[in-house]
Amino acid sequence: MTAHHVHTVFGACLGAAVRTKVLAVSPMAHVTAVPSRGEADHGMVLDQAQLRALVEGFRGSVLFPIIATLASTGCRRSEALALQWDDLDAEAKTLRIARAIEQTGDGLTLKDPKTASGKRTITIDDDLIALLLAEKEKHLRIVAGVPDGVAVDLAFVKLPNGALMFPGMPGPGEGVSLTKLRNPDNTTKEFIRKARKLGFAGLRLHDLRGSHETALLDSGMSVHVVAQRCGHDPAVLLRSYAKRTKGADTQAAAIIGAMLKGVLR
Repeated sequence: MTAHHVHTVFGACLGAAVRTKVLAVSPMAHVTAVPSRGEADHGMVLDQAQLRALVEGFRGSVLFPIIATLASTGCRRSEALALQWDDLDAEAKTLRIARAIEQTGDGLTLKDPKTASGKRTITIDDDLIALLLAEKEKHLRIVAGVPDGVAVDLAFVKLPNGALMFPGMPGPGEGVSLTKLRNPDNTTKEFIRKARKLGFAGLRLHDLRGSHETALLDSGMSVHVVAQRCGHDPAVLLRSYAKRTKGADTQAAAIIGAMLKGVLR
């Protein structure tokens, strides 16, 4: 939590105390220097080779399709875990992000995305589409009661309304439910354990989002396109995620060097 955030929270609390006459005056009224917002800690930014190695390292894990989706789309954890099969349009090659998971006192529930720009439809590549369709086939086989490897026409099998791409794991004595919400915190813990074994100690699940955005920005993609794809305000994106990887800085030096070639000698 930044000093600016602490200042804001204390100001709101003491302001409420004054309004309810618990305090005659807020001590914050005498604070003249407001701490700057500063730079938020956005963790690690993986370069393209590291991101590929991480995703490949999860192959065979139950988290693999989730990690692949996060790395390929830059969506938030809460958005990915709320994806339903109706959000995928394989023919149009698009994925709709329309909701997010929220942890409440009563358990997990669905809500609107974090920001007003959070509801969006993005284009996805053929490899991710193939991966998701393979995952969908597994779900159709569960509904039909047909094991993997048995040839069967699944065209007439229907998934339940609200069927999730990444449903929660069944608890003790429970059957598989394709509409059960997956616990985000448990998903993060599983990710951290596996990532550490792969040599990515300290990497957070949210860092896949920052790595996705940074890779697109470093490749020269315009800020407004990346912001729209990831559900960001462009100004926030620049302030928070426009980090330079070592490779991007080397590329920048090469571009400038080419522009000034022969002038500096």
